[in-house]
Amino acid sequence: MAFDRLQIMYEGEPCYDIVYADSFQALSKELEAFALKQRKVCIVTDSNVNKLYAEEVSGIVSKLSLQCDTFVIEAGEEHKNLASIQDLYRFLIEAHYTRADLLIALGGGVIGDMTGYAAATYLRGIDFIQIPTTLLSQVDSSIGGKTGVDFEQYKNMIGAFYMPKLVYSNISVIKDLDDRQFASGFAEVMKSALIKDFDFYVWIMENMYEIDDRDVETLKEMIYRSDVIKKNVVEKDPKEKGERALLNFGHTLGHAIEKASGFQLLHGECVALGCCAASHISYMHQLLTKEEYLEIRDMFVPFHLPITIDNMDTEEILNNVKNDKKNGNGYLKFILLKKIGKAVIDTSVTEDEMRKAVRELLLLEDEL
Repeated sequence: MAFDRLQIMYEGEPCYDIVYADSFQALSKELEAFALKQRKVCIVTDSNVNKLYAEEVSGIVSKLSLQCDTFVIEAGEEHKNLASIQDLYRFLIEAHYTRADLLIALGGGVIGDMTGYAAATYLRGIDFIQIPTTLLSQVDSSIGGKTGVDFEQYKNMIGAFYMPKLVYSNISVIKDLDDRQFASGFAEVMKSALIKDFDFYVWIMENMYEIDDRDVETLKEMIYRSDVIKKNVVEKDPKEKGERALLNFGHTLGHAIEKASGFQLLHGECVALGCCAASHISYMHQLLTKEEYLEIRDMFVPFHLPITIDNMDTEEILNNVKNDKKNGNGYLKFILLKKIGKAVIDTSVTEDEMRKAVRELLLLEDEL
């Protein structure tokens, strides 16, 4: 089976392709469809990715486009805010970018989210392309059209649904990630298998060593299969009015833990912790057996992801859950597992159950 291209549909019509490659060489051919000789292109990247790939990508784009600029945002979640977006707006205005021009997001999830939001709002909409450079962005944030920025201490509170015109995933850049960033991205892969595909979960276990060694062909299949899961969900529910909420498995408590850590823990590390907590609640609801819960929890360990936390205030985590944007209508929409590969939306999870799950992570109380 080829794992080279995946088409994303929106409202029943082809919307954009995800292209999988092992270098940036094929990017030139993909960009030919965008008639860049008549368009200015702004590559938006961060200060880390700029040093790694901006020159190569800019060289490709410059040969095809009317004009190519690079706009660099300081790396880090703390710069994912409206101030950075205003700086980008100012640059685009002063460089006379019009609605006919194009933005390219070159980077991880932060850059993808910010560029997408700027594209959605600049002149009420300008085309953009995603070139995700982390595992996390290749399997999650670059797909599905969610864009946004943080507002003060609230993560992704401001945003828009806005689809890219292309996602170009160069799998070889995953080799450049440090181990912690790679593991962070893998958490979203595991989440996808847990909510929708038992066979993929088994495949992950069978290919554990190849994944850890970052074998490119294994990674390509892993990323493709994970993306298929997200594609199938977002196509049915592009604006998260129903089934797309399943993709938030592990995120309710995960986001709360991420905030409580002062964003010292990476997003994927917190998703792994959130998946463990949600699996524990699934066990308390008698949806999972004790053995299934323990298996899910322990499967994160060989992929270098945390399953316990230290020095965090349980009540602070619970307060963060209450402030999450996913809450509404007086109840909490929580994602549980009915079994491995089958997630369900639940509105009956109590504060006390979440407290017990967090304490399980803290190894303070509630022995199984």
